[in-house]
Amino acid sequence: MARIDGDRWDLASSVGATATMVAAARAVASREPDPLIDDPFAAALVRAVGIDFFTKLVDGELTLPETGESAVASVMTDVMAVRTKFFDDFFTDAAAAGIRQAVILASGLDSRAYRLNWPDGTVVFEIDQPEVLEFKDSTLAEIGAHPSADRRAVAVDLRDDWPAALRTHGFDPREPTAWSAEGLLVYLPPEAQDRLFDAITDLSAPGSRLATEYHPDAGASLGQRSRALREQWRAHDPDGAIPDLGDLVYSGERNHPADYLAGQDWTVSTRTRPEVFAAYGRHFDGGALDMLKNSLALTAVKS
Repeated sequence: MARIDGDRWDLASSVGATATMVAAARAVASREPDPLIDDPFAAALVRAVGIDFFTKLVDGELTLPETGESAVASVMTDVMAVRTKFFDDFFTDAAAAGIRQAVILASGLDSRAYRLNWPDGTVVFEIDQPEVLEFKDSTLAEIGAHPSADRRAVAVDLRDDWPAALRTHGFDPREPTAWSAEGLLVYLPPEAQDRLFDAITDLSAPGSRLATEYHPDAGASLGQRSRALREQWRAHDPDGAIPDLGDLVYSGERNHPADYLAGQDWTVSTRTRPEVFAAYGRHFDGGALDMLKNSLALTAVKS
């Protein structure tokens, strides 16, 4: 079902299911022989959501094709491992530069507040819908997980007044902040993307940092690749709510994030997806990953 204004979801439907999909990819990537990332909490979170296909993936009960058109799940794991490492390094580098305030926008099942080695005094704000944060909080508490920073869950929809909610939870706009918008922009209408960057800019002291991604023609590429994933998912969970990823993103022309941020006194750097893969010693398969070859990983520093 296509997106509508004010739509809601849980972690097994619509946009929420993509958070579970990403967590499953992180869990699978973490158990590789030479893992690029280590997310010890992803598998437990996926199991708790209860989507049969992804539970079997994280438990190693499914053997999926690694080549050909049906290799989308394997490709997803490679992409998410590299993407996760990119954002992990962003926060680690920001902390090394002395930043002690971080904001994870649309945090989903992200566990960085628990698994990264945050310096003493770091406050990590996680913003997402109330149901998503409540689920993650209770699941991680059940397995005895403890945050490695001062974690503050800000339960608010990004379509609402999230800056006010952030301030209410102790956010200090006078302090430099590390912001992440991971896997988020494609799920925002073009004008909402601009509003998000406007709000981040208004809240960012000089020296603040931002990391995000930009995917040209995201709707077309996601729709093309999601069909194979849906078929694999349906085979193992025929009664489940199986979203078409192409229906979840917003199409239409939007401002290029690099240009938009540069116009608001951010110094912006970009790397293509193949360049990010190469930086981590991973092979970018131009065939299987052709739809991502023009995607950009973006970092910016506020002047």
